[in-house]
Amino acid sequence: MVAILFLPAIPVTIGQMYSLLHILWGMKTQAIFDVWTIEHVLSGVSVGHAVRKRNHRAFCKILGADHQHHSWYFSLTGVLFVAYAWETVEHYLEAGLMGPAVTYWFQGVEFWPNRLIADPLMLVIGYAIDKRWPSLVLPARFVSLAWLCVHIFVFPHSMYLQTFFGI
Repeated sequence: MVAILFLPAIPVTIGQMYSLLHILWGMKTQAIFDVWTIEHVLSGVSVGHAVRKRNHRAFCKILGADHQHHSWYFSLTGVLFVAYAWETVEHYLEAGLMGPAVTYWFQGVEFWPNRLIADPLMLVIGYAIDKRWPSLVLPARFVSLAWLCVHIFVFPHSMYLQTFFGI
C-alpha cells in the first residue's frame, strides 16, 4: 500500500524568507544563532575536556578501570550544568546586575531559544569534538582566549563584530 502525502503549496515571499533567516542567524536579541555561537563551540571543547578528565579521575577512584560506558553520561551532564550555569550568570549581567557599563557591553537580553537551546547545544557539540579529536583542545583554548580578549578589551560591545559586518 502506497501512502501519498499531499502538502499544500505555500507561497513564500522574499521578505518572509529574509525574516526567517534573521530568526536563524542575526543579533542575539532576535536570532537563535549569532556570532557568539563560534565562541560557544570553542568553549565547549575546553569545558568538555575539563569535565571529561575530571569525571575520568573520579570514576577511576570509584569504579576502577572499566568505566568508559558510564562516564559519557556524566560528562554530558557536567557540560550542560556548566552551560546553564553560565547562561544564568549571563542573564543577570545582561539585566543590569553589575551596572550600566556591563549591561551596555552585553547589548540586550538574548533571545530565549538562543539562551536555552542553541548555546548549550554548541557546548555539547564542542564536547563531542573534544571526545573525537582531543588534540584540538589546546588550539581551541587559544582561539577562545584570543576571541574573548579581543571582544572584551578591544571591541566596544559584545555584538560589535556582527554589527560591523552587518550579518
